[in-house]
This record gives sequence, C-alpha cells and structure tokens, in this order.
Amino acid sequence: MGNAGSTPRLTARQAGLVACRRCGQVHLISDRICKRCGGALVSRDPLSNQRVWAWLAAGMIAYVPANIYPILLTSTLVDNQENTILGGVIDLVHHQSYFVAFIVFFASIVIPISKFMAIAYLVLATNGRIRGDSHRRHRLYDVVEFIGRWSMIDVFVVAILSALVQLDAVATINPGVAAVSFALSVVFTMRAAQCIDPRLIWDADRMPA
Repeated sequence: MGNAGSTPRLTARQAGLVACRRCGQVHLISDRICKRCGGALVSRDPLSNQRVWAWLAAGMIAYVPANIYPILLTSTLVDNQENTILGGVIDLVHHQSYFVAFIVFFASIVIPISKFMAIAYLVLATNGRIRGDSHRRHRLYDVVEFIGRWSMIDVFVVAILSALVQLDAVATINPGVAAVSFALSVVFTMRAAQCIDPRLIWDADRMPA
C-alpha cells in the first residue's frame, strides 16, 4: 500500500453511484429517476461542454457592443453626454474619484474578461487539453459561480440613477444600449458557468496524457 497521497481516489461513478444534481440524493447508477425530486439522473452530461461554448460565445458577442455603445445618456439644460463603460471610468479618474473608478473598472472590465478566460480554461481542462490539479480547477469553478451574482453592478447603478435623476427639463439620466448588452452578456456568462458539469473536472485527471 502506498501513502495516502498516492492512493487513487474512488469516484461515485466507479462505486456504482450517481447523485441527483437537483437535490443531491444518491442513487444506484442504474436508476434513471430521482426518488426524492423526480429529476433525471445522469452520471455525466455528454453535451455540457457544447452548451458551455454556445452560451460563452453568446456572452462574448454581447460584451462587444456593451463596451462600444454608451451605457449612460445624460441630458442637462446645457449639454447632452453619452458615456461608455471605459469613458465613465476615465471621467471618474479626471474627477479624482479613484475608488469608484476602480470599482467600475474591476466590475465591468476585469471580472467579465476573467470569467470568459476561466470558463474557457475549465472546458478545455475537462477535455484533457490542459493538465493540472483538479482541486484547483474546482476552486476556480466555485469562484466563477460565486462572482456571477455580483456582475450586474453596472446595470444596477444605471437603473438606480435612471430612477432617481429625472428632473424633467433640468437633468435626466437614461440607460443606453450598452446597458442591455452588458446585462445580456452577464446572463449568458452565468448560464455558461451553470452548464459546466463539475464531475468532468475529476474525470480529466484520469485521461491519458
């Protein structure tokens, strides 16, 4: 017998078991319907990666107009102004609002691009094209799942400003086309993360190099 670090891990699939992804109830691998919630039991989802790529591509496509077109339309008595995401960050820096500029830049630029890269990495890893530690990949998967709920901060800010700043002829703020595109990009990316079958991450370690 080797030490604990060299002992191969026994998966539920190898033990003849399968867990319901809806409620977590464990069944024999021969079962097809969950006895607790009635959900379908599948040991592995063979089409998960195709769905991930489709949703990820949709999210990346929607992210392009989100950065090209204005996300905020401001009208005052003397001026009409259109701000893109990056243009808004630059304006905040010019007004020395460095902390707010950092938050907007991080939430609108760094997080979405990082999510695109992380999801693509996880899918390539499940195909065995990238070797690595499955524990670290699972932690990355958990991080992607966690930050998804915070990715709508720009849309929330635009919605709040649009609702509060409506002073008729004095000043008005309305959302631009980019706000819709950004919201769609976030939703598509979250859907891509949800389509990842994390069980394939463990299987990738057993693929021949």
